[in-house]
Amino acid sequence: MKVFTILGARPQFIKASVVSFAFRDAGIKETIIHTGQHFDSLMSDVFFQDLDLPTPQHHLNIHSLNHGAMTGRMMEKIEELLINDKPDWVCVYGDTNSTLAGALVAAKLNIPLLHIEAGLRSFNRQMPEEVNRVVTDHLAQLLFAPTDLAVKCLEKEGIFQGVHLVGDVMMDALMHYRTKANETSDILERHKLNNNEYYLATIHRPSNTDERQRLRSILESFTQLDLPVIFPIHPRTQSLIEKMELSKYLTANSIVPIPPVSYLDMLVLESACRCIITDSGGIQKEAYIFERPCFTLRNETEWKETVDVGWNQLVQPENLSEAVANFTRPSECPKLYGNGDAAIKITEVLLN
Repeated sequence: MKVFTILGARPQFIKASVVSFAFRDAGIKETIIHTGQHFDSLMSDVFFQDLDLPTPQHHLNIHSLNHGAMTGRMMEKIEELLINDKPDWVCVYGDTNSTLAGALVAAKLNIPLLHIEAGLRSFNRQMPEEVNRVVTDHLAQLLFAPTDLAVKCLEKEGIFQGVHLVGDVMMDALMHYRTKANETSDILERHKLNNNEYYLATIHRPSNTDERQRLRSILESFTQLDLPVIFPIHPRTQSLIEKMELSKYLTANSIVPIPPVSYLDMLVLESACRCIITDSGGIQKEAYIFERPCFTLRNETEWKETVDVGWNQLVQPENLSEAVANFTRPSECPKLYGNGDAAIKITEVLLN
């Protein structure tokens, strides 16, 4: 069996790593296409070496374009590769433009499509990611849902066939790499950080960064917290802070800006912090798995189950300090994302 996997963002490579290991062990031949969507210095050879990731066989180097141009150029290049190699399946993850491009090309060429992280919904169609994930789910023949809620979302849209509840491959990755992170990362020592004595923040979504008043409000809210805020700054966020003349906040005593960190360093920072402040979907899940309170600076989340059980709160910047101060730790942290064997389950379904 021959599978073409299409990836374009760092989180997708991390998730795909555990599935690639499972494919290899099962004798499935996988070809990885890296669209280049996220032009990230941390997606260097060191990234692949640190995580023992298979190097992509194809790199399309398509990035820094508007959504339509980016998706269209990806489709053109992906189509050429699929026509030449004729895989049995196309595999995509999540909700990026790379995901959508791969799904559309597979559908046009009548190649069966499997979608990992199917069924997620924020119910906000203004988010490009929401459009990408909805379209991909309706084109896929195999839909691997991470949670019960994801399955229910698919059912509400009339999607029943090919749906499999397998758990979350992010849980697989975290369990796989956590020990290595603890053994090799020195991020806490480098920044003189102690357990539970700092907050961790990540901000990158356009809804939080592209309007000056919103971004200023977020940075201002960080200065009102009672512990230092470790703030690995996304390159795009850094650029906008400078452009909008908000750099003064990065010199405040309570904000500790640091360059973007590796996946292993991020796992250590997440596991040792007091709580996490983010607009990232993946980090919301990691916060939950590490049993760290999470405050999500968004109006909605595709990981609603973390909110329902009390570990995650949707907050506005002006309410952040109050929410952090008044947070009550839930008594339970039920297993929402499986047992760390999602990749094996996905492989078994594909083989059968």
